[in-house]
Amino acid sequence: MASYNEISVSALARLVGTPDCPVLLDVRIDEDFDDDPRFIPGAFRYPFKDVLDLANELQGRSVVVYCQKGLKISQGAAALLRASGVQAEVLEGGQFAWRDAKLPMVTTAKLPPLDLSGRTVWVTRHRPKIDRIACPWLIRRFIDPKAQILFVAASQVSNVAEHFNATPFDIEDVFWSHRDETCTFDTMIEEFGIGHDALTKLAVIVRGADTNRHDLAPEAAGLLAASLGLSRMFRDDLQQLDAGMLLYDAFYRWARDATNEGHDWPAASTKA
Repeated sequence: MASYNEISVSALARLVGTPDCPVLLDVRIDEDFDDDPRFIPGAFRYPFKDVLDLANELQGRSVVVYCQKGLKISQGAAALLRASGVQAEVLEGGQFAWRDAKLPMVTTAKLPPLDLSGRTVWVTRHRPKIDRIACPWLIRRFIDPKAQILFVAASQVSNVAEHFNATPFDIEDVFWSHRDETCTFDTMIEEFGIGHDALTKLAVIVRGADTNRHDLAPEAAGLLAASLGLSRMFRDDLQQLDAGMLLYDAFYRWARDATNEGHDWPAASTKA
């Protein structure tokens, strides 16, 4: 059982991919990271000896620190943060425990380079509908919570990518795009290695809505309708993305927790 300042793998797994996920801080030493260069989804790496540099930034936020085994490195780093007023816990068993539970891990070799603020930068066509909202949701919930998303004119995506060191997505002839009958959302799940049951279910819905194949999942038509409605509600693409984050949060929680639940009338609880 986890101690008062630890969080279990199962408890953290329920938070990953949701808006309530804590800041995940990977403090493994270089040798341990090189042995398995993958992240728990949403984590970022920082030298354990320098964690106090983050104390001001982390004030008021929940933090989970992990090293390879959840012992001296993460215990000490978390204690330093707590001594500076940060609400920091240690992942019980560390990265080994997460790995051994066969939970998704991000393939770091596929991560784009970070900017000077330590975040990935992505660029795509403006006026997003489905894939161009779904992919930023996936990136911010499972890859890089601080990721910056740029929406620009379709004709300028490649130029902006080149001049601003951004990674283009969901346009033709780039790595992060549609492949055969799948969409960019599928590509990101596969390449980052983060597939699991809930994301697989969600990916089918996104694919059906984005490629107009509503036979793939009955929910695809609903996602299309909601996405088109959002695109009419917001002129600002970033405001639309903020609203779309909530939409995909809801679809993800349904895919993870509620696919077996139905609804009828009168409610079953009121029937004699």
